[in-house]
Amino acid sequence: MSKSFAVRRRRFTALGCAAAVAAPLAAPMVAHGQPRWKPDKPITIYNPFAAGGVTDVHMRLLGEVVAKILGQQIVIDIKPGAAGTLAPAMLLNAKPDGQTLAVMSINTLRYPHYQKTNWNPLADFTYITGLSSYTMGIVVRTDSPWKTFQDMIAAGKKEPDKYNYGTSGVGGTGQLMMIEIEQATGARFTHVPYKGGAEWMQALMGGEIQFVADAAQWAPFVDDGKCRILAFATEQRIPRYKEVPTMTELGVKVVGQSPYGLLGPKGMPPEIVESIYQAFKEASASPKVTEYLAKFIQVPWDKNPAQFRAFAEKYYVDVKPLLIKAGLAKS
Repeated sequence: MSKSFAVRRRRFTALGCAAAVAAPLAAPMVAHGQPRWKPDKPITIYNPFAAGGVTDVHMRLLGEVVAKILGQQIVIDIKPGAAGTLAPAMLLNAKPDGQTLAVMSINTLRYPHYQKTNWNPLADFTYITGLSSYTMGIVVRTDSPWKTFQDMIAAGKKEPDKYNYGTSGVGGTGQLMMIEIEQATGARFTHVPYKGGAEWMQALMGGEIQFVADAAQWAPFVDDGKCRILAFATEQRIPRYKEVPTMTELGVKVVGQSPYGLLGPKGMPPEIVESIYQAFKEASASPKVTEYLAKFIQVPWDKNPAQFRAFAEKYYVDVKPLLIKAGLAKS
């Protein structure tokens, strides 16, 4: 054997050993972004929001992408009721095999404080991923005599309870937002709950209510010139509507928090949870999903399982004083 050949052989052997050592280390990195679990039948997702609403369409768009990633159809099953908590409640009798999931509105973390339930939001579910968050605001028809938020407040003070407003349900972010506004200003309005944005927009345009205090499912109507935004319940102004003030700017410190995410039955195996999380994370970044959400001033609310649970645990404790203040819960 020549000296040069021996040297080349030693170098080859050394490189081969290094590659053999590196391969097991690199493999998890490659596999991390790939689903490690494949469902063997269609996945059903219970959705508490009304058919045809923003969240319903959002979930169906996500489902189309996730179906390609996981190799099974995603069935969105509308289950409105119990202030948006019926869908998660249906997981109590489901197997923790990843085949049955539910959309969790933030009201799932409020409802047990003021209504007796047979489930506990922190003990009875597996937290999988955050999905998106609503942008909250107050909107009137373009022909409304109220040109500003201050006009609305003045009307509610002058003639208490005369004017109706719509939201997506009792105890929801919209109603809590209005209760805080009423307590801060002394104005009074009559709450009319609906099952979702499609219903309350129809009611607004039909004159059944004078304004909507809820998520930006009204954005296309604003863009078409049919509605006007009086104020946002956000921490900062929205760039798309930079001329519209926040309530905080107007002296009413109200910020509406309304994210939603995906739950499973308690006891789901970590590898299934991680696979579903990764699939929905990838789907949330797809152009057709992000473009759709942008129409309604929503952005992906990416929370991994640990982050989503941490958010839920904190919010569940933090929201109770607000519910007591609003008269919805007892201390």
